[in-house]
This record gives sequence, C-alpha cells and structure tokens, in this order.
Amino acid sequence: MADQTKPKKAAALRYNPGLDQSPTMVGAGSGKIAEQILKLAKEHNIPIHEDADLVEILAHLNPGDEIPPATYVVVAEILAFIYKVNELK
Repeated sequence: MADQTKPKKAAALRYNPGLDQSPTMVGAGSGKIAEQILKLAKEHNIPIHEDADLVEILAHLNPGDEIPPATYVVVAEILAFIYKVNELK
C-alpha cells in the first residue's frame, strides 16, 4: 500500500509586543516549503509549536495579514509558552 500521508505544513508568524497590533503572517507552505520554514526556525532558535488545525487556518492568510480574531486565544497561549521558554534560557 502506498504512503497516503499528507505533506507537512508550516506557518510562520511575527509578533512585536511593542506595537499595538496582532501577530502577522510572514509565510506559510506545505511540503518542501514547510520543511524550509521549519529548518530556518531551528537555525535561528525560534520555538516551534505543532498545531495542525491552526496551520490550516493560517495557511489561508497572505504575508502581512494579521491573524484572525478566532485564533487570538490559541496564539496567545503559544506566545505565553514561548516567553516562558525564553526566560529559562
């Protein structure tokens, strides 16, 4: 039986807490593009959070778009986790 797995997907967000705006999409893709996004994140010590449902929502955004209000809570939880991880470094 052939492997029926879907290609990996990834999305990258930028957030500057000093600005009065929501996180914005900087890139998204699947397959090789997703692998490149993840590779760059690892090379730059950017924390990676896996959430297939969130990626599906974010994949519909264009670079520069703010995240939709429906994702605020989950993205806020991820950002809080990242801040805690960074404090431990």
